[in-house]
Amino acid sequence: MSEIDEKSREIIKNKIISKMSDIKSFPQFVIETMKKLNDPESNAADVAKSLSRDEGLVLRILKLANSGAYGMSRTISNISEAIALLGYKSVRNLILAATVYSAMDKGLTGYALDRGELWRHSLMVAYTSRELARITGKVGQEDAYVGGLLHDIGKVILNDYVRFGYGIIVKMVEEKHIPFTQAEVNVLGFDHAAIGEIMVKKWEMPEAYRIAVAYHHRPNDIPEDKLQHQPLLDIVTVANSICLMLGIGIGADGLQSYMFPEPLERLGIKNFEALLSEMIDFVSTVSTDMGEMSGL
Repeated sequence: MSEIDEKSREIIKNKIISKMSDIKSFPQFVIETMKKLNDPESNAADVAKSLSRDEGLVLRILKLANSGAYGMSRTISNISEAIALLGYKSVRNLILAATVYSAMDKGLTGYALDRGELWRHSLMVAYTSRELARITGKVGQEDAYVGGLLHDIGKVILNDYVRFGYGIIVKMVEEKHIPFTQAEVNVLGFDHAAIGEIMVKKWEMPEAYRIAVAYHHRPNDIPEDKLQHQPLLDIVTVANSICLMLGIGIGADGLQSYMFPEPLERLGIKNFEALLSEMIDFVSTVSTDMGEMSGL
């Protein structure tokens, strides 16, 4: 059991980068719709026109707009009206969730995750991040949701290589008492957070999400010139730790997981036990709604 030599690490690195080039970017209609959603001069009709090329997303948006959460006294059947009701950020996040679902809804044997578990974990971290943002008021709730949703996207790429070295990685975790992510780096030269950062950058997502993905296992190592993104990173870090503590998508990398005290302090969370108790109830409630999300 040892770290790989530099030659082997370089070979793995090149294979990983090559594999990443095969990962498609967002479909063109998604890119166009996202641009419309980020354009202050666009209106709901503009977004609806771009979005109308995907019937499944149109139906999902209409379903959400007609849910009890919005308390409408009449049925909304017009997609433009539904977009205006939900708001651009909610629509953007729904589109993003639908887009990454296909990549995440698979078994990842390298991380000991059955099919759907990565998606369930990522979606629950997204919900928990949004709730923590609401409680703390440190970041926007929808930005927290996106950061949580994307935090583990690198596992999709790194899975095959982790599977190859799984026995070595797990043994290193158990014998050296180090986090799974550190063992990933020791054995492969990368961890899934570093790969995820590259993917988020490739998808041309905002820098804040890239930082949240890259540092969610080491929140105190954020570069000084990126400190404006510390609150979002802290939110995602705490949300991820909470979900792992509750056994949601724990997989192999839940081994030797660690709750950093500094993010809690920076977020103003003084009683973590009380927060965890509150999150148990929150997670239980959200879990009842997650069946619908699998149909995205």
